[in-house]
Amino acid sequence: MRADDTPLIRLEDYRPSDWLIDTVDLDINLHPQKTQVRALLGLRPNPAGRLGAPLILDGDELSLSGLRLDGLLIDESAYSATAQALTLHAPPQRRFTLTIDTQVDPSANTKLMGLYRSSRVYCTQCEADGFRRISYFLDRPDVMSIYSVRLEAAKLEAPVLLSNGNLVAAGEMAGGERHFAVWHDPHPKPAYLFALVGGALDHVRQDYVTADGRKVELAVHVEPGKAGRAGWAMDCLVRCMRWDERVFGRNYDLDVFNVVAVSDFNMGAMENKGLNIFNDKYVLADPQTATDGDYASIEAIIAHEYFHNWTGNRITCRDWFQLCLKEGLTVFRDQEFSADERSRPVKRIADVRTLRSTQFSEDAGPLAHPVRPRAYKEINNFYTPTVYEKGAEVIRMLKLLVGDDAFRAGMDLYFDRCDGTAATIEEFLACFAETSGKDLTQFARWYEQAGTPTIVASGRYDAAARTYTLDLAQTTAPTPGQPDKQPVVLPVALGLVGKAGDLPLVTGSAAYAGDGVIVLDQPSLSVAFSDVDEPPIPSLLRGFSAPARLELDLADADLLRLFSADSDSFNRWQALQSVASRALVSAGRSPGGHNALIATAGELAEALAGFLRVQAPADPAFAAQVLRLPVPADIAREIGRDVDPDAIHAAHRSLAAEIGLRLRPHLMELRERLGTSAAYRPDAASAGRRALRNEALGLIALADPEAGARLAEAQFAAADNLTDRLAALAAMTLVPGDAREALIARFAKTYAAEPLVLDKWLMAQALIAEAGTLDRVKGLMQHPAFSLGNPNRVRALIGGFAANLTQFNRPDGEGYAFVADMVVALDRTNPQVASRLLGSFKSWRMLEPARKALAEQKLAMVAQTPGLSRDVADIAERALA
Repeated sequence: MRADDTPLIRLEDYRPSDWLIDTVDLDINLHPQKTQVRALLGLRPNPAGRLGAPLILDGDELSLSGLRLDGLLIDESAYSATAQALTLHAPPQRRFTLTIDTQVDPSANTKLMGLYRSSRVYCTQCEADGFRRISYFLDRPDVMSIYSVRLEAAKLEAPVLLSNGNLVAAGEMAGGERHFAVWHDPHPKPAYLFALVGGALDHVRQDYVTADGRKVELAVHVEPGKAGRAGWAMDCLVRCMRWDERVFGRNYDLDVFNVVAVSDFNMGAMENKGLNIFNDKYVLADPQTATDGDYASIEAIIAHEYFHNWTGNRITCRDWFQLCLKEGLTVFRDQEFSADERSRPVKRIADVRTLRSTQFSEDAGPLAHPVRPRAYKEINNFYTPTVYEKGAEVIRMLKLLVGDDAFRAGMDLYFDRCDGTAATIEEFLACFAETSGKDLTQFARWYEQAGTPTIVASGRYDAAARTYTLDLAQTTAPTPGQPDKQPVVLPVALGLVGKAGDLPLVTGSAAYAGDGVIVLDQPSLSVAFSDVDEPPIPSLLRGFSAPARLELDLADADLLRLFSADSDSFNRWQALQSVASRALVSAGRSPGGHNALIATAGELAEALAGFLRVQAPADPAFAAQVLRLPVPADIAREIGRDVDPDAIHAAHRSLAAEIGLRLRPHLMELRERLGTSAAYRPDAASAGRRALRNEALGLIALADPEAGARLAEAQFAAADNLTDRLAALAAMTLVPGDAREALIARFAKTYAAEPLVLDKWLMAQALIAEAGTLDRVKGLMQHPAFSLGNPNRVRALIGGFAANLTQFNRPDGEGYAFVADMVVALDRTNPQVASRLLGSFKSWRMLEPARKALAEQKLAMVAQTPGLSRDVADIAERALA
């Protein structure tokens, strides 16, 4: 179907289903090519629906092989069946059962939606609309049913049979070659939360007792031989269950909780009720095959999927427009868990880096959309940073505005009031309005309005009156379909910093909410502070209290003073980022400004020298973040138009190299001090020391390539963990030559049997900012480690290249041509992976004219390709609109 032919689904057109399905009994006979599915549905008319409406069940590439109503065959004239729908023209206006037989081919399912096989393991992915690829169904989230599932398979092929809920029966079939398992989930759920797994799997198990006394059997299932790498995931699961009991009062509600890791998966993980299915990169970990970043990601994603049990499963979404209700809220919850488990300031900095690099760029381009979209053609294309990361920021602002106690009370009310239902954003916000007594009508605009607000701030000090007046204004640039913007509610956490630190905040302004927060809910306002005895430096958006850009014209000297004196760790980090960003933006716009970069490098190096000597050893994880410059993609977004990626890259390299050169003695001393002979541990403190040591290595390699190469080779040889080996490889990629190629080859040989590690090897090469990288990537596509059919491999190599600012944006357009060709090729087998790759073009309009024209040509080529999937056609259409 062409994009122009795809119907536009609008939030305003929502109406309840005409029919409800109270019970679903599935009997699934697993076979590699001919899986038989029998679905017995218990239906009834929906009192809120249309009386006498036909029953139209969704399908996707299905073939009907049997149909009965109340156990009796149906006359063929009473229904019509296609691959995409099953329609009963005049169904009974009462309760009845419908038995539907279908047959599916899991081995041929390259889309990895519905039922498919991954490394000989049967598994499912049903969100958002994959269940319709298994059986005809009312495949929408507001139809919630009680499921019973009988699975049958050959014992040798699939000795483990799992589904949602609790295991109620299991046994062998006559003859002993096949066996079965029956699972029952007592909690109603929509079809997108159905799951099954069948295969030969190893596992680790642990008993757990919830705060309310329920005994739960926890299990993490992995491919044979990999159980030794599942211990960290189990540890994370236990910790996040305890945290959810303590912080949100949520207890688990089944007798078992299963996690399964599979190697072929479109997403990171899926929260199916009681049976979470994960991309194996977010489960498997040991020091030799997982980095510190992997350990942290596993911790966060295990928590995220578990937290969905309440925010997503027990309470789901009325429709897919409410996706942020489960995803934004659950991202907020997993961020808070990780912050409590690790360093809260470091976690906040990392989350804001992600938000700015992914969501801010989405807001600035043709794919911008509100946290709750008003319309879509393909819902799979709205699993976006806006829905997830910006959605989490909206929850964070809500908590700041209503206060901790009212927020917890509002969450409790939401859980009590909406349990077992498919809810909306309005129902969610009503709970907090009730517990806080605040009118959240304007706050709800965050869900309706796209774009990143800009806060313009300035201040005036009156020495005679001892007052400081802060002027704030907000604007939001037009976005597709929303040319006119209204003011949003922006909580601006702030401090006034004097010579000795924070000054008291004394004001009678109605905009001041207390606790160091001004609420900017108008186009502009002024707040006067009294009893200010010295000219202060304003520290605004502390903790990044709102997802907004801040324009505040502070001199570099004032920013450097904030770095040394601000009590807010986030704004200390932000102060140095602002100094560096200002210089990089200037150099990116005017490539001849080398002298200004040198001056900025001197300022930054001077500030960092004392910091590294005195403070960095006490908090190395924070220090590692401080050493890291703003990424080139963020500089491109700040420039905003006529972007020259090569100029930005050159400026970035030049600034980093100059800082590294000036700090080299301090960096070498720091590496020596942070070195350890102790065995690897994944805890936050140990990871922080490695992070700082490896940031130092990268700066040294840029400042002195020969010295950096020697250090990298020595580190690779001595390392007892992947974190340090990969950091050595990354440093070597900055240094062209035979030594680099030798280390690349050595890495591949060392990890030849580890696909997840080779993904990192592929990506490290795809990110090399050199003219030969495109040819390197094309060559790596022929490497035995690469497969176009595996999403992880594609994301590592092709996605890595698309994230390479200079090589994707080559002046000759060959980078665009390569990625566009890969999108078209992937679309034939896996449209979801293809559409996400096409999202790499989201910032094409900000490029300088020559590159912009070349990128547009390749986007148009994709859009005009015959037979495009709905996923890819939708992205192409919106990108070109």
